[in-house]
Amino acid sequence: MPPYACADLLGTSHFSHRALLDDFDARVASNHSALAILLTRIAEIDLRRLYLDEGYPSMNAFLIRRMKLPTKNSAFKRLTAARTARKYPGVLMAMFEGRLHLTGVLMLAARLTPANSDELVAAALDKTCFELEVMLAERFPQPDLPERLEALAAATPPLIWREPAGQLAARRVESTIPAQIVDGCSLELAAQRVEAPRSRVVPLAPQKFAFQFTGDQETHELYEHVRALLSNEVPTGEMALVFKATLKLTAAELAKRKFGATDRPGHSRGSADPRHIPADVKRAVRERDQARCAFVSESGRRCGSSRWLEFDHIVPVAQGGEATVENIRLLCRAHNQHAAERAFGAVFMNGKRGCRGRGASSHVRDAATGEPL
Repeated sequence: MPPYACADLLGTSHFSHRALLDDFDARVASNHSALAILLTRIAEIDLRRLYLDEGYPSMNAFLIRRMKLPTKNSAFKRLTAARTARKYPGVLMAMFEGRLHLTGVLMLAARLTPANSDELVAAALDKTCFELEVMLAERFPQPDLPERLEALAAATPPLIWREPAGQLAARRVESTIPAQIVDGCSLELAAQRVEAPRSRVVPLAPQKFAFQFTGDQETHELYEHVRALLSNEVPTGEMALVFKATLKLTAAELAKRKFGATDRPGHSRGSADPRHIPADVKRAVRERDQARCAFVSESGRRCGSSRWLEFDHIVPVAQGGEATVENIRLLCRAHNQHAAERAFGAVFMNGKRGCRGRGASSHVRDAATGEPL
């Protein structure tokens, strides 16, 4: 790559904040449209079987080599999406507009028919994978999973609660397209070569979800202990009921600890610490902000994250701000740090964080994923 081309790729420092965001949005839109157009080319090459003339044994092998894809599964996904989009043009238009992602197409592929395609694609617009799973579970409910607690072999983690194979595993790409043999196996089998995740929540039917996770020996012992303690309330010992009852108790205790939640509020004790926030203020702020981050961008978008929440003084304590309902808001940790940097400057806040030790920056995390920033 010529030096000037590399400089063009990396040269973003001259953008203003707004220009950078506008450029980003434009390139995202271009990426969506480019992918949709690429799928039409894949579908046409597949239909004409041009991969044979080019010296490839299959369309899968053609895509891996010509697109430099890492795995057969990557090629399968694009081929399935291309065939689906060719059969249902509404899918292609939704992808072109950036309102339906590639994984979403794969999730819809097995469910689309000429009769329901328009309605199903419209219902899938702008949804995340989990939101799509919920939508599909509502329209195509699956039976409840049987309860199962199983010890694993020593070569794997010590304890896992899981369901029979195929019922609760990694998202499997199903296709209504006739099987095509690729390197000795069908595309459908190639798509299933996805390692199952260690934990997952899967929508099964309206208001029903399957849970899968791995626990250690202590987790197993705690589960059995809680199950015994709840034997009067849950005499059957049903796992789902024990799990639900435990979460209810934990949620109430955590809400009390974090937000001062209680059915019988008393008088808040005073404190000489100007940073102290009375329990009644915490309760009122939690109710007003609906236990979600209250940060609102200039464009009017509210963060709304429910994770890593912290109470924030709108007018900082250092500038005379008091712990009142009007001056306190809930912010996720990332936006709390962002607000502090806007109030005191990034250099000052980086210095404050540096005083807490080398690992202090790891406390700043993404509000949606919980990952360190």
